Amino acid sequence: MNEELLRELVPAVIGVLVRRGADFASAEDAVQEALIRALETWPDDPPRDPKAWLVTAAWRRFLDATRADASRRGRELAVEIEPSAGPAPATDDTLRLYFLCAHPTLPPASAVALTLRAVGGLTTRQIATAYLVPEATMAQRISRAKRRISGVALDQPGDLGTVLRMLYLVFNEGYGGDVDLAAEAIRLTRQLVALTGEPEVAGLLALMLLHHARRASRTGPGGRLVPLAEQDRSRWDTGLIAEGVTVLQTALARDRLGEYQAQAAIAALHADASTAAETDWVQIVEWYDELLRLTGSPVVRLNRAVAVGEADGPRAGMAALAEVGPDLPRYAAVTAYLHERAGDLEQAAKLYAEAARAATSVPERDHLTREAARVRQLLRR
Repeated sequence: MNEELLRELVPAVIGVLVRRGADFASAEDAVQEALIRALETWPDDPPRDPKAWLVTAAWRRFLDATRADASRRGRELAVEIEPSAGPAPATDDTLRLYFLCAHPTLPPASAVALTLRAVGGLTTRQIATAYLVPEATMAQRISRAKRRISGVALDQPGDLGTVLRMLYLVFNEGYGGDVDLAAEAIRLTRQLVALTGEPEVAGLLALMLLHHARRASRTGPGGRLVPLAEQDRSRWDTGLIAEGVTVLQTALARDRLGEYQAQAAIAALHADASTAAETDWVQIVEWYDELLRLTGSPVVRLNRAVAVGEADGPRAGMAALAEVGPDLPRYAAVTAYLHERAGDLEQAAKLYAEAARAATSVPERDHLTREAARVRQLLRR
């Protein structure tokens, strides 16, 4: 049983049902039912045409549901397909489904959940487990999302930037339960690259690959956070790095720079350094300048200040930091790091402790608490 093939077929099958007259919510439910039946029957009786089988099974499920609801809705679809109807249509509505599931009217969490179900082919239970919420809660979230976009036609244009932000949200969730969300985001982004050919989509794929290559070295025993400078670079996945760099170079050659390409270029420069000391911080600052020009983001300004501190010294980094508001997350942690680099250990210890109190995750809080303790130890010497 090739479960990955099943999941790849999901958006195309939903698209067929929608084009035959099913509303999106009903089509998605029917396809999920067909997937369950496929998992039960395919191991013993695999179909010659998996897509046609799924279309037939899902359409029949939709017709059954429609007939059961006919007295309330006052209508019934009269179309039927036989199992011998032949290959399913070749029309691929996957890109339109990406746009629909990342519709601007949906909250980010709902867009992510709906995409993982309708485009990724994951079950509600898998998504709930990955996000550490009860299955009933996730089911309600998905149902609300489907109701909200029920009146949106599949052929309406969508915003690719919204889709990319949603995929990056999925990627940054990492791993939960039996679903590797980072790997799932990479799979879906590969698919989107093939569907669009857009350099910025390739830039996001490159960024994901380069970050994913460092995954094994990012945490230590007990989930302890390991900063980039302290990571064991021998554990980095050189195959993913090489692929990410190749994808990025191809995208940059199109001369249509976007924020994900710029971020990927920064990640590639980190990956290119065999030790932290060999990092080309001057080039990284230049890429942050490009990224700042593209986004104007305060977070980019904050990260740029760190890079300036590495390239030109901590005093230059603190001067760059003056352009960033102190209420920004990680501001205290970055300020602490620059003060430590400048030799002001007392202020650094105080700021690390302040940053730990403001941390939004347990691993980050623990890391910053350890940093504060380490600097206090240095003060006692």
